[in-house]
Amino acid sequence: MKKRYILKNLGCANCAAKMEDKISKIDGVSEVSINFFTTKMSIEFDETKESQILKKAQAIITKIEPYTKIEI
Repeated sequence: MKKRYILKNLGCANCAAKMEDKISKIDGVSEVSINFFTTKMSIEFDETKESQILKKAQAIITKIEPYTKIEI
């Protein structure tokens, strides 16, 4: 399943690259791309693990940029 999400309060291009790298390593994620300029995250993942993947992705994002949130 492929979905797009807005990353609210994304403020750093380097941080977006770090997020992309770490999120791509989550079990069940096959592809992820974060566009700093549009603040959109495109992610392809195993739909049976959607809620767990989004929780893990948010934890990664919060660790890198505490005020950035995934808008669902």
